[in-house]
Amino acid sequence: MAIDFELTEAQQLTRESVREFAAREIAPHVLEWDESQEFSPKLWGQLAELGLLGCLVPEELGGTGLGYQDFALVIEELARIDPSVALSVAAHNSLPIGHLLVAGSEDHKRTYLPQLASGRMIGAWGLTEPEAGSDAGGTRTTAVRDGDQWVLNGSKNFITNASFADLYVVMAVTDRAKGKKGISAFLVEAGTPGFAPGKKENKLGMRASNTASVSFSDCRIPAGQLLGELNQGFIDSLRVLDGGRIGIAALSVGLAQGAYEAARDYALQRRQFGTRIADFQSIRFKLVDMDTQIEAARLLCWRAASRHDRGHETTKDSASAKLFASEVAVRIAGEAVQVLGGYGFIKDFPVEKYYRDCKLLTVGEGTSEIQRLVIGRHILPAP
Repeated sequence: MAIDFELTEAQQLTRESVREFAAREIAPHVLEWDESQEFSPKLWGQLAELGLLGCLVPEELGGTGLGYQDFALVIEELARIDPSVALSVAAHNSLPIGHLLVAGSEDHKRTYLPQLASGRMIGAWGLTEPEAGSDAGGTRTTAVRDGDQWVLNGSKNFITNASFADLYVVMAVTDRAKGKKGISAFLVEAGTPGFAPGKKENKLGMRASNTASVSFSDCRIPAGQLLGELNQGFIDSLRVLDGGRIGIAALSVGLAQGAYEAARDYALQRRQFGTRIADFQSIRFKLVDMDTQIEAARLLCWRAASRHDRGHETTKDSASAKLFASEVAVRIAGEAVQVLGGYGFIKDFPVEKYYRDCKLLTVGEGTSEIQRLVIGRHILPAP
C-alpha cells in the first residue's frame, strides 16, 4: 500500500490559516498570558469562529468535520506559538468531545456537540484523582443510583479548563466489585447543585492553560446523563485517550518546532569570534539533530492520526507517537536553551517558556512510563 506524506491542498490551507491566526492573535500576548496564568476569554470566541473548537465534530452537528490528521495540524500550529493555548484547545476537542463521539447517545450528541463546537460551551474531562492517576482502579469518586437520578460524591484533579468549563465528563465508580470494569462516565453541567470547581493549580509551565480540581458533594444529575453504557466508562476512556494522545503528540511536535525555529533564528543572528554561531559545527550539528528528530516525531504523529481516521485500532500507534514526540520535545527545548546560552534563561526570549512547558507532555494523558507499558503489551507476548 502506498503511503503519501504530502498534505492535501485543503490541509495546507488549514495549516496556513491557523499559522496566520496564531501569529496575529496569540503571539503578541504569550508572555503576558503566561505571567497572568490565563489567556483572554475573548480568544475562545475567536477560536470558535475559526472552527477550531469543533474540529472533530461532524458538520451536521455544527462542527468542521475534520479528521485527526487535520486536528494534528491545528494543534501543532497553535503549539508552535503557545503550547498553553494548544493544550486547552486539544483537551476540549479530544477529551469531552471525543468521549461524546465514542459513547454518546444521539440525544447527547445533538444536545451538546453543537454547543461545544460553537464555543457556547467549553468542555472538561475528569478521570484523574489524588489517589488515581496512572492507576484508574484507585478511583474513589462514586455514583449511586437513586430513582431517576445519580448521586455523585468525590473529587477530580489536574482537569484542564476546569475553572470555567460548562460541561464536564466525569468518571465515577458504579460497581466497586468490578474494579476498572465498574466505572461509568457521566455528563455534569456547570452550576449543578453539589458540584464545584476547586483549587486552580499554580504550575511550572503551560501556565495560561487552566488546570484545577473539581468536587462533588451529593451532586444529583438526571439518570439520562449517564454517558455510554453502565460500567463501560473506563473502557470507553481508553478509546478516548487513543485520540487524545495523538493531540499531545501533535502538541509536542509544535512545541519542538517553535523551540527549534527560535534557536535556529538566534544562531543565524548571533555572532561570536566574528562568525555566526550557526556556522560553528557544534551548533550546526545541534540544529540538524533537532530538525531530524522533529521530522521523525511528526511522521509518527501523522501515521497514528491517519490510521485513526481510517478506523484502525491505534492504541499502540498513539502511545508510540505520544511517547516519542513528548520526549523529543523535552530534548529539543533543552537544546534550544543551550544554543541561546544565557539568553535562553531569560523570559524575553521564547525558549525559556518552551523549556518550562515541555515537561508536562511526558506526564499528561499517561506518563512516558505508562506509554511504554501500553506499547510493551502490544509487542511482547503475555507470560
